[in-house]
Amino acid sequence: MTSATWIKSSRSGDDGGDCLEIAPEFTSVVPVRDSKNPDGPVIVVDRAAWDAFTSSL
Repeated sequence: MTSATWIKSSRSGDDGGDCLEIAPEFTSVVPVRDSKNPDGPVIVVDRAAWDAFTSSL
């Protein structure tokens, strides 16, 4: 994941609050991490599960 391009929501503020970042360039999975801890753990979610989650929001 060191070469992944991480993004966070455009609705996130610049104050470093409670934000998630995703690496959207992968086709079958979505890596997710805590923006406050970029060197911390990464959760890898199946793309279909991520799409269902974000559609329900």
